[in-house]
Amino acid sequence: MTSVLLIDDHELIRQGLAGAFSQADGFEVSGQAGSVAEGIALAEELHPDVVVTDVRLPDGSGLEIVRTLRKENRQIGLVVLTMYAGDEQLFAAMDAGASGFVGKDAPTSSVISAARQAVVAPLTFTCTGLAEAMVRRMSSGAPRLSDRERQVLDLLAEGLGVTAIAARLYLSESTAKSHIGRIYDKLGAANRAQALVMAMRLGLISSAAPTE
Repeated sequence: MTSVLLIDDHELIRQGLAGAFSQADGFEVSGQAGSVAEGIALAEELHPDVVVTDVRLPDGSGLEIVRTLRKENRQIGLVVLTMYAGDEQLFAAMDAGASGFVGKDAPTSSVISAARQAVVAPLTFTCTGLAEAMVRRMSSGAPRLSDRERQVLDLLAEGLGVTAIAARLYLSESTAKSHIGRIYDKLGAANRAQALVMAMRLGLISSAAPTE
């Protein structure tokens, strides 16, 4: 059974989500919170598989919860809900380490689907409209990948790590790391998994293998 922690300062929204998750196959709501402090404390106490949090909370941002919990646990699913699902909010959630991003105007089935995906791939960011947002970001003046960065991206997609990439391209490891860092920056990604998801959605690569 997949345990879910719900964090939202509106009780009606929490109860609605709790009802939806209780009816969804394989889920149980282990706790509910209405603030950043309470949410982090409950997450550390209950160790849920997935946390679903609103962005705007009385004592801060739900992204603080995402950053804190992601730093402590790379395997936890983190789904962000927001009334303001613009590109800026989307990329902020991705940069914080969220697994998924859902607008509050979406049906509860979308939240449940995001939670399911977050359990399977907690470090892979998913969001409806992500590809379009990436295109807007890149067309708004963001630099394209250089030929060398494309080569490095292809090797990342093959599953190679820094040492293997450096050897394949006859580079120092520090240079390979620099290229990878620039790729992450240009794709708006916080890690390899996010970079490869972005690259696939943008058509820069067709598939990605697990890291070696």
